[in-house]
Amino acid sequence: MNMSEQGETGEAITILLVEDDAPTCWRLQDALVKAGYEVRSAGTLGEARSALGEGTPRVLLTDLRLPDGHGIELIRETRQRFPETEIMVISALGDEESVISAITVGATGYLLKDAFPTDIATTVRDLVAGHSPISASIARFIVRRTQSSAEPSPGPALNTAKLTPREIDILWGIAKGFSYAEIASHLGLSRQTVPGHIKNIYRKLEVHTRSEAVFEAVQQGLIKL
Repeated sequence: MNMSEQGETGEAITILLVEDDAPTCWRLQDALVKAGYEVRSAGTLGEARSALGEGTPRVLLTDLRLPDGHGIELIRETRQRFPETEIMVISALGDEESVISAITVGATGYLLKDAFPTDIATTVRDLVAGHSPISASIARFIVRRTQSSAEPSPGPALNTAKLTPREIDILWGIAKGFSYAEIASHLGLSRQTVPGHIKNIYRKLEVHTRSEAVFEAVQQGLIKL
């Protein structure tokens, strides 16, 4: 097994794949298994909840439109019950409401279904490494949404969260998709200190995920993408 598909303990990365369209599920599962991941699948919200009760996955990959509910419910529940699980949406829904809702309740990545299954398998590696993968078209409209907001008043950036310069540097690294190790190397910090800084950033911004932190920081004018 390729080491890049293993967690820090050397164990295989476990994935819960939630997709109700059988052919799509088969294609994704095949690509993920060939990439070295351990994959369980579910076709409904109910099946996904049962699967979560049987064991905590390292990664949750979920569609949003499910036969018996909405993926947003699953994301919210998973984030509350299993805060260490990485969550990525794989959906045909690319509208602003769906994307912002998913990110707000806890998704750390969002890909559209036009992505190739093999690319999604590679993206899971990035997700586990600390990145927040988002399809380019979605990233563009998030930037446009931010840019279309009212112009800030003249003067220094708001920084209502009172972040330190070091925390803002780390937040910029998160926004650029760098892993914790890359941020530490770039800023000359110990790898072990970065999670502590990020925890402080989350607390000050009153957020729970990297995507939320970046969105809030851009809204406040703390960083520019």
